[in-house]
Order: sequence, then structure tokens, then C-alpha cells
Amino acid sequence: MNLKVGLGYDLHRLVPGRPLIIGGVKIPFELGCLAHSDGDVLVHSLIDALLGIKGEGDIGQKFPDSDPAYKDISSLELLRQVMQEIKEAGFSVVNVDSVVILEKPKLAPFIPEMKTSLCPILGIQPENLGIKAKTAEKLGEIGQSQAIACWTVALVGHTE
Repeated sequence: MNLKVGLGYDLHRLVPGRPLIIGGVKIPFELGCLAHSDGDVLVHSLIDALLGIKGEGDIGQKFPDSDPAYKDISSLELLRQVMQEIKEAGFSVVNVDSVVILEKPKLAPFIPEMKTSLCPILGIQPENLGIKAKTAEKLGEIGQSQAIACWTVALVGHTE
């Protein structure tokens, strides 16, 4: 099996008046991500990792914020499009591991729902999708609940 690894990263400012959507799940919170799409930082970092596997640029190049077609679009729809391209290239996801960095709210209660949202799109079982939430120990913009970030690594395989 031919294996490829991709690394993704995303960061968004948190602002009032926007929903907080992480991993396709709406999280009750008074702040949400400032973004052209729904601002799902986990899915955006996942898309970047998958685009890296394909040797492409980042999510902003593939789905530019200058295109009104992507205004407030669900990031899950963007992920579906990228996954279709991954499959057409003969690859399948082996596993994914993500770390969401935010001070609050606590994400642990929502992780099972995130896995339920993402696993069918990725074509993997929940044990092959790691989602962790970490704080920034009150340091910097993330630690002051002004921003949220996510790192993702994805492994895909191609049977030749």
C-alpha cells in the first residue's frame, strides 16, 4: 500500500453573533468563528491536510472567500467535495488525528457527535478519528478566547 501523510492547520478569530461549529457540530457558546464559510476550524484543518496529500494548496486557494458560492457554506460540504477527489485519485483515508486549541467551551461532551458527523464522510470508523481539545493555558489570543486553532494530520492509502 502506498501511504501519504498530510498536515493541516487553521485559525479563526472568535466574535459575537456567529455560531460556533466544530467538526460539523453546533456548540452552544456566545462566540463563533469569523469566516466566509461556517468557520469550522476542525474541518478546515482536515481539508488542508487532505489537500496536502494531493499536493495542492490550502482551503483558501481551493474555496476562495472571494467566491460568493462559499458564503456561509457548511464546511462539511467542502469536505465532501475534497473527499470525492481523494477517492477519484484512488486513495482512502486510513486515519486522522486532530487537536483543537481553544480556552472555552469544553469540547469533550461533543466529540462523539463530531465523530458521528465526520466518520461517514471520511469513510473511517470512529477509532480511526482522533479529536482532542486543548487549552492555551490563558496565553495569547487563543487563551483569552479571542481565537481558536486546530492542527490535523491525515494518513491515506492507495492500493496499487
